[in-house]
Amino acid sequence: MPQHNHSSAYDFVDDDDDLLKKKRKPPYKAPLFLPTSSTGPSRRIVALVLIIAAACVAIGVSGIAFAAAALRRPPRIVTVFRCGRAEDTLRTFRSKSLAAAGREEEVVAQRPKVLAVVGVYTGFGAADRRAALRSTWFPSDSDALWRLDHDTGLALRFVIGWTKDSKNMTTLRKEIDMHHDFLLIDADEDNLNLSHKTLEFFKAAFNLFDAEFYVKADDDIYLRPDRLATLLAKDRAHRLSYIGCMKKGPVVTDPDMKWYESSGKLIGDEYFLHAHGPIYALSADSVAFLVNARNDSLRFFDNEDVTIGSWMLAMNVDHEDNKALCEPICSPTSIAVWSNPRCLDPCNLQDKLMELHNISSCSNSSTLPPEGDDDDER
Repeated sequence: MPQHNHSSAYDFVDDDDDLLKKKRKPPYKAPLFLPTSSTGPSRRIVALVLIIAAACVAIGVSGIAFAAAALRRPPRIVTVFRCGRAEDTLRTFRSKSLAAAGREEEVVAQRPKVLAVVGVYTGFGAADRRAALRSTWFPSDSDALWRLDHDTGLALRFVIGWTKDSKNMTTLRKEIDMHHDFLLIDADEDNLNLSHKTLEFFKAAFNLFDAEFYVKADDDIYLRPDRLATLLAKDRAHRLSYIGCMKKGPVVTDPDMKWYESSGKLIGDEYFLHAHGPIYALSADSVAFLVNARNDSLRFFDNEDVTIGSWMLAMNVDHEDNKALCEPICSPTSIAVWSNPRCLDPCNLQDKLMELHNISSCSNSSTLPPEGDDDDER
């Protein structure tokens, strides 16, 4: 009988397993990096990566070198010449200008020594008055103001406080940025009290300037700064000096009248000797006493010139009466010209100042009086 070859069931299973294993064999994966004998584009990619890396390293090294150089360079210092809320805008401006020009070595003094600080009182509604003064006797730009400071020893500044009115403050800041001729003080101009403003002026001026005298002036006078400097530079026997046009007069106790004094009963029928308000000067030692006194230890009267006069009366000061500080017309010896009471009524101050400025004896005459004149007899 013929023999037949029969395969078992297991044989069929084995064959099928081999087939499945072949089918399940994982697909071929290309190597991440081709050998150096591979195609040319891979070389270019590697070269590009190396170039980018080198550029990044170069940039990093440059940044580190720049930072190191910046750290070695001395910092650019801009000084704001301020004491509390008080600020001398001229020196702040000069400090910024020198820093911007890379001239930090030209230091602006923190508290410069001057003959006198002349504070010209002004307000937020007095821009026209300031313009009139700048067109006559007050220097019109910061360079001229700085030169006057060095030529005469007088530091002239417009004196003003602050207000809650943001519009007025913005307008003032623009004027400051243009002229740089203000001494800002810590005084509320909205609730103006001239006696308090005057004390704040003396405090600010004393802390910002090492002066021999501190002068208060109004913005409606015509002043000869050179003659004022000559007056203040004279030798004096008294360290405590109070210089001005001295006066007395009846105390006004009627509240409906101008110059009413609510504390008149403390004074009596007549005022003590004191200087007219438009301009007067206090020596450094006199101002130092006021600066160091506690505010609540000083009595304030309604009128500023009376208040200052009362403080000077309490001190052992020398009352120096000089009528050249209050002349109604220009003369060869006039220092300050103001026509009180004519200008108590509304008047065109700009025209008045320009009229005085065009008079030779006001603006162009010699600083010193003619020979033979004796100032002590005035």
